[in-house]
Amino acid sequence: MTFENLNIIAPITQALKQKGYEEPTPIQEKAIPHLLKGSDVFGTAQTGTGKTAAFAIPILQKLYAGQADRKTAGIRALVLAPTRELAIQISESFTDYSKGLKLRHMVIYGGVSQNPQTATLRKGIDILIATPGRLLDLMNQGFVRLDSVEFFILDEADRMLDMGFAPDIKRIIAKLPARRQTGFFTATIPNEIRALADSLLHNPVMIHVAPLSAPAESVNQSVYYVEKADKRAMLQQVFESEEIETALIFTRTKHGADKVTRELIKIGISAVAIHGNKSQMARQKALQGFKNRTIKVLVATDIASRGIDVDKLSHVINFELPEVPETYVHRIGRTARAGESGTAISFCAAEERGSLKDINKLLPQSIEVKRMPGFIASQPSAAVEVEEKPRRPFGQGRPTQRPSAQNRPARPTTAGSNPFHRKRW
Repeated sequence: MTFENLNIIAPITQALKQKGYEEPTPIQEKAIPHLLKGSDVFGTAQTGTGKTAAFAIPILQKLYAGQADRKTAGIRALVLAPTRELAIQISESFTDYSKGLKLRHMVIYGGVSQNPQTATLRKGIDILIATPGRLLDLMNQGFVRLDSVEFFILDEADRMLDMGFAPDIKRIIAKLPARRQTGFFTATIPNEIRALADSLLHNPVMIHVAPLSAPAESVNQSVYYVEKADKRAMLQQVFESEEIETALIFTRTKHGADKVTRELIKIGISAVAIHGNKSQMARQKALQGFKNRTIKVLVATDIASRGIDVDKLSHVINFELPEVPETYVHRIGRTARAGESGTAISFCAAEERGSLKDINKLLPQSIEVKRMPGFIASQPSAAVEVEEKPRRPFGQGRPTQRPSAQNRPARPTTAGSNPFHRKRW
């Protein structure tokens, strides 16, 4: 199957070839024909399966074909995305695919001055990519009207709801024309997502690619049981024992992301954190450094990570397990893309055992449990034998079965050169 087989026009197929895209992915192969025919589409697919091209290509082709018959000015296509990073990534894709089509598009998001955005809006555009908050703000100020929208795309719908955007989405939808074509894309389908889709879509074509919430088979997954206080030392050990080219490390909190980043820098690993407290300029600089390999490690929270799309990402490390099982799949889906293999490593402390159990229920088979030499953590099964092992130096893991007081070696009086020594996070 080629893009020509999908009846994609020559200017777009040429642009795709310039990007090295020769064959459509499953979501593209299934969604593009229906969107070109004018059907509403409900698509479910894993992160990194090519959803952006699946809706961007039909929008560009149909807008290009209808340019001569256009009777009114105004925004003709609206794409909503949950985060600034994802919105920017979608905009970049539209730029790549639309060369020679003379269609104007732009992206708007919060966290930056609105003046450049409003100046571009005044000149007139065909396609608007936006985050809900900034879009509503500019709508309320009169800079954006949606009454001429022909195509509406809601991307990462599940994350939209996770981030509390449901009220904003409903206000935006209320301003859209009743007659429009809608594409609805999500990775998971909780009841709230199904209800939202039912309110948006008219006789949609249902498209599912790969089992829901299943990671790519080419991701090598493993988990280490480790005490919470020993995670920082375990992380150092992973970097010493694994051949890590690039890594995306996940933490639950912004504060935790900053701490992990500082400790990695102390041991000579180039790392940067990305989360909601960072300025837009800092986030973009971090992403660019990660993509061009001047930065080896990106430490992120789940919300900030949406929109991160990096070729040949070798490792995803869950410094902390997510509370929502599906989020685990989203995280590790950042690696093993486009036929590549990848590695996903997770750390599981005692209080995270419930989360790990829920994640394993979601997967075709349980994550392989591994041991790191010198690290001992009580495992959930009483049948697991815990061996007595000699104490490791500070900063390299602390056994849970400690030597008796009379046999315990004297504790060093200085921290030495290990940056993890005796530090509490």
